[in-house]
Amino acid sequence: MLAAQVMLDRSRHSPGVIDGYMGGNTMRAIQHFRRARGLPAEGGLDPQLMRSLIKSQSGEIFQTYTITRDDVDGPFFRVPDAMSAMAALERVGWTSPQELIADRFHMDQDLLRALNPEADFSRVGTRITIVAHREETLPSQVARIEVRKSDNSVVAFDERGNILASYPATVGSAQFPSPSGSMEVVAVAPDANYTFDPSGREWGPDETLIVPPGPNNPVGGIWIDLSKPGYGIHGSPDPQLIGKTASHGCVRLTNWDAKELADAVRQGTRVVFANQAGGAS
Repeated sequence: MLAAQVMLDRSRHSPGVIDGYMGGNTMRAIQHFRRARGLPAEGGLDPQLMRSLIKSQSGEIFQTYTITRDDVDGPFFRVPDAMSAMAALERVGWTSPQELIADRFHMDQDLLRALNPEADFSRVGTRITIVAHREETLPSQVARIEVRKSDNSVVAFDERGNILASYPATVGSAQFPSPSGSMEVVAVAPDANYTFDPSGREWGPDETLIVPPGPNNPVGGIWIDLSKPGYGIHGSPDPQLIGKTASHGCVRLTNWDAKELADAVRQGTRVVFANQAGGAS
């Protein structure tokens, strides 16, 4: 399972956080990969899929990484639960070197620790085992994004309609549904703060707050602004919850998937909210 997740991630059909377990995000990644490669949809994680994954790429599943000064120097922060306390921070950054390293290599922190039970993640020169993840750049510009509400996923297409990548996503909720129809990218904020305005909201504090940027702020520090005011595609401080919990109407990805997508879109990129694959809602 772990090898399949790593190869899916490298093929740009993201399973979300790599944790070694079969779950909904990994199953969706398998389905997207099978569809993109013309494999029968009903096969799941079968020998045909594994052969196709292995054929599509090369390289080891694991690699050795040496912890650097940049990994341990921080600054690191204790992130409070209350948004008002979060707004008082200088930056909503990493909580530890372990969290930073896990996020960088798309790994669950428990998996990172299990692979390196004796490692001191705060010591420069420590050699650890990590998964060999993908490059962080898509092979071409994204021409269209499809947000698929029915299966909690985001799919990026090139100008010819070929799939560039698919990502697990948290897409709205029954109480806070995502928008419908077609819109476009207005701007990208690669190190975004988060502004909370209580007007018209039935949740959160009763004052306007600006939470500073950082990977642990409510939008993960990355924001793709859409043409419908107040809506965007963004990162998350909790990658392990993507696709498993609700959002307040926006589209939430892991930080690394949000960054990869943000780097490949531009003003005017079309975004379609679809109830099912290939169709607008």
